[in-house]
Amino acid sequence: MTRDLLLEIGTEEIPARFMSPALSQLKELAETGLKEARLEYEAVATYGTPRRLCLYVTGLAEKQAESVKEVKGPAKKAAFDAGGNPTKAAQGFARGQGVAVEDLVVKTVGNGEYVFATVREESQPALAILPDLLPGFIKQLSFPKPMRWADKEFRFARPIHWLVALLGEEVVPFSLEGINADRITYGHRFLAPEAISLSAAADYFRALEQAYVIVDQDRRKQLILEQVEVLGQQENGKVEVDRELLEEVTQLLEYPTAFVGSFPPEYLELPEEVVITPMKEHQRYFPVRDHAGKLLPRFVAVRNGDAHGLELVREGNEKVLKARLADAHFFYQEDLKEPLENKVERLKDIVFQEKLGTLWEKTLRVQKLAVMLAQELGWPAETAVRVQRTAYLAKADLVTNMVYEFPELQGIMGGYYALAAEGQEVADGIREHYQPRFSGDAVPTGKTGIAVSIADKVDTITGCFLAGLIPTGSQDPYALRRQALGVTHIILDHGLPVSLRELTLASIKLYEEKLAHSNHEEILETILAFYKQRLENILHDDKGYSHDLVNAVLAVRADYPFDALKRAEALAGFMEKDTFEALNTAFTRAFNLAKNAGDGEIDTSFLQDPAEQELHQNIRTVKRLAEKHLAAGNYAGILEVLATLREPIDRFFEQVMVMVEDESIKRNRLALLYNVVELARQVADFSKIAGKGS
Repeated sequence: MTRDLLLEIGTEEIPARFMSPALSQLKELAETGLKEARLEYEAVATYGTPRRLCLYVTGLAEKQAESVKEVKGPAKKAAFDAGGNPTKAAQGFARGQGVAVEDLVVKTVGNGEYVFATVREESQPALAILPDLLPGFIKQLSFPKPMRWADKEFRFARPIHWLVALLGEEVVPFSLEGINADRITYGHRFLAPEAISLSAAADYFRALEQAYVIVDQDRRKQLILEQVEVLGQQENGKVEVDRELLEEVTQLLEYPTAFVGSFPPEYLELPEEVVITPMKEHQRYFPVRDHAGKLLPRFVAVRNGDAHGLELVREGNEKVLKARLADAHFFYQEDLKEPLENKVERLKDIVFQEKLGTLWEKTLRVQKLAVMLAQELGWPAETAVRVQRTAYLAKADLVTNMVYEFPELQGIMGGYYALAAEGQEVADGIREHYQPRFSGDAVPTGKTGIAVSIADKVDTITGCFLAGLIPTGSQDPYALRRQALGVTHIILDHGLPVSLRELTLASIKLYEEKLAHSNHEEILETILAFYKQRLENILHDDKGYSHDLVNAVLAVRADYPFDALKRAEALAGFMEKDTFEALNTAFTRAFNLAKNAGDGEIDTSFLQDPAEQELHQNIRTVKRLAEKHLAAGNYAGILEVLATLREPIDRFFEQVMVMVEDESIKRNRLALLYNVVELARQVADFSKIAGKGS
């Protein structure tokens, strides 16, 4: 027999961003806990609204599954004496397992014989297990900012007001912080505030929907999406549905009703982002566009309730948005009264980070680093001048009225303010230099944006590491991992021949007066390892290359991300060929012996055996061809010519004894193998994928 299990945690309004992680945790805890408790079930699902977290288990067994397990005890010779009588060891083991001594059995394990006890655990009713299990699920939930309330020590996202726990029609009795689990739940705070008594778990969803609560967040989301799309069509346009905003709105309400509002058309003269940002970020409204993509003086909002009094709700929302847009219009006009260039000096009064100085100091460092990067990449002198100008103005909008009020618009407003005086390329660079802002965001496309974005992020990463502000575990207050990923993605997406070692070393030198460090080489290697980890994640997780291939590639010149990507692509293709495994075996043998080589200098006068003479000649030929391919960045070509060494290496190992007594001959033969390994290391360290061909 099975019954459905319902656990509802009734709370004060939980922040929207807490909901999805909490529901995922609750589901995982339930699945693990029920399995460990030997309670079988058909399905586990979690649901939530701002005022409740819900666990619903379909088809939960009314009793535990029976447990039968064999427990290994002492060796036979310790458990029984010469006469076959049980010793104290056997008696103690049997007593500990709750079985009779005569029920012990002897089994062979490996080369020995041991006694075993068959232990059966009786099945308990689910109602006897769940009172201990369910409170544990609640207590194990974690939140970014848990809180205590009243005189309680227990912490949760928000204060808990009621608990519902039903197995079928029966209450699962338990208490948490003085609150007893019962069958009483509550509907919408305003539309149905009265208590609701549930007859059974199966009544839950229907009863709450009648009380203006749609518990299933996926259904709420779909209802919102359908409503806003219909309203957009009625306005002869299309609602711009931001998926993150849709998710947030879904978790902010229990009973969605969408409506259309409007604002004065003259505000459309403002930059589009200035209109959309207050809508989305502050008011949680969806913008509406016409079929040509032009913004309309309309918005779609979603209220938490039914259609009653909707006109009044609409008017209230319109007033709030109009006031925000009026402020934005004022700020925009005030900002335009002064050129962006004039605002840069004010950055001297804004601290970037206590140990790293002001934004003015950061601006000067980023300028120098960005120009150096442009020159290293061989860009024209006029481009380098625009890069320098972009870096100088990039942070100036942080002191504007608009960005002070709407921080989300940093960079964006700077681009608008710079456009008239500085031109499109500088304006675009200011706008793009914050990109990528988040995972999956676009990277800068213009050269000014590329150079300043990389320089800005490298400066922040280097400065934080020099100041000891290094990410640990989940703690990364300065988003250094995201910024390192951003640098790496920009380099990879644009195929830039950039050395992170050279960039970081230059950045460290720019900090010399501000932050002296006792060991620059040590901090340099620490920072490079940090970048390397990000590159490893991209190559494995995003590009899909195997761990051993990535390790092999990054063992060589990992500070050149795009070069590493090209080598990974070439090696992945080469590993698909029939010749790879035999060649890999040959290179692995060479690598294992070459560890004992010195500087790899070959003395031809010591080449005695025809096989070593042949290998030497082939090494010279391959080296010459590989240099041409290396100059062209053709790593597939290098691997192809390396493949020609397989047979000479095999003959060398078949016919030549490497570790001979004569030190000069031994050293020379090891040097041959060292040269073989170094040729391969132009692409990867094959020892990292050793074993595929063995």
